[in-house]
Amino acid sequence: MSDSQSISALVTGGQASAGPPLGPALGPLGVNIMEIINTINSKTADFDGMKVPVTVTVNTKTKKWEVNVGIPSAAALLLKEAGITKGSGTSGATWVGDIKVDSIVKVAKAKIEKSYASSLKSVAKEIAGTCVSLGIKIEGKNPKEFTAEINAGKWDSKFN
Repeated sequence: MSDSQSISALVTGGQASAGPPLGPALGPLGVNIMEIINTINSKTADFDGMKVPVTVTVNTKTKKWEVNVGIPSAAALLLKEAGITKGSGTSGATWVGDIKVDSIVKVAKAKIEKSYASSLKSVAKEIAGTCVSLGIKIEGKNPKEFTAEINAGKWDSKFN
């Protein structure tokens, strides 16, 4: 479709506006910017306060448009699960949160489509790795211990 133009941006879930980066990029395309912004905000409302990748594709001839919403980063999803706004500044030394294995499963399920990992269990280990750098414990344990438990099959019932 050579008549279409795509604009990709990271927006804060539920809080996109007609300001930069979207407004100035959409303006010259002659579309109703507020309609697009409202669509983005309704599609990203579940990711309130999180950075969400969004792509708006506009057909420059017909002015028809569509909004595709990506999945926030694993880190953003984990912070939301832990109920905190930012990770530990000193990874591995300071712990700022603790989440349940169900949160790991939830984030792993959200990320599996975009992951190169072949199983939910593998994605869960990637997510546990992200917990290390954020300073978030899993079930009260260091994420490295948790990963060892995944490898030992302790949590297999959660990943089927």
